[in-house]
Amino acid sequence: MELIFYPLHLISIVAICIMIGSLIIVYLKKWMMTYAILIANLVVFILTLVFQERIYGHLVSTIIVDLGFRPIYLSLEYLPNIYTLFTSMFVHSGFWHIFGNMIVFFFMGMAFEQRIGAKKFLAIYLITGVCGALTHSLLNLGSNILLVGASGAIFGILGAFAYSYPRDEVVMPIPIGIMFIMRIKVLYAAVIFAAFETFIVWLDVQDTTAHYAHLGGLISGVILAALIIRSKRAESDTSTVTVSYDSHAPRKPGKINFSSLNELATTPELKDMLNRIENETVPQVRDIWLEHFIEKTRCPRCGKTLNHFDKEIWCENCGFKTRY
Repeated sequence: MELIFYPLHLISIVAICIMIGSLIIVYLKKWMMTYAILIANLVVFILTLVFQERIYGHLVSTIIVDLGFRPIYLSLEYLPNIYTLFTSMFVHSGFWHIFGNMIVFFFMGMAFEQRIGAKKFLAIYLITGVCGALTHSLLNLGSNILLVGASGAIFGILGAFAYSYPRDEVVMPIPIGIMFIMRIKVLYAAVIFAAFETFIVWLDVQDTTAHYAHLGGLISGVILAALIIRSKRAESDTSTVTVSYDSHAPRKPGKINFSSLNELATTPELKDMLNRIENETVPQVRDIWLEHFIEKTRCPRCGKTLNHFDKEIWCENCGFKTRY
């Protein structure tokens, strides 16, 4: 059997370098990975508009043809082109396609990445994007139709976010009759989008959108978040954490050990906020202020953004950890 590999145009190689380079630079600079993905998608989209060629009388983007994924690539003879599973999620076919994806990704990605950190965020984005493309492809085996866009990965982020922090609120466009932007709990957004996509699939609507990729990304995001959370809990239970208080002292469920939070209150504003939390008698209000306090804190050692999960606060930059 002869393996078939489609050679890349120079501009497509440049586009791949932009995708990989932006992720590497942001990782080394310790910036938010959301910015890298946004920039890569936007720059690659501009290149798709500039570099086009005429095929059978139609203008076609060189980058879309080269870097888009086709279900037929899952067959053994086309296996050398399997890398397009990754490149296709950075390629978009039109202005409204990329605008819709990036506006949702910006608001949701920023909030979720601040919760879990850049490494886990990028892993979820890439893995669920691939899972979304595979879901679509397994239901369209042998198809030669191009699949492009970040939708599968964005639905994956939505699923993971909804599973991990269902009560968090984000701003995003919601398809209820008409598309309008609103602030909504992540769990509700996930349910609405899942119901919308399922309804379209059930009606067997024939359009140019890969709805199965959306559902595949969403479901894989939930599963992946469940695995990460289970792993994180296991790590928290077995690891030794160095903190500024007696870590062996018994703590009642639902209680807050404020001695571990004092070192994070490095400004008058944070000290005042922590004092307000300590004196708050309504648990729900206290929890809201606590979340707000943690979002504003920075690592006392290196000043970088802190990650927060299940009463554990840690810094990916210097390794600082504490529990409250």
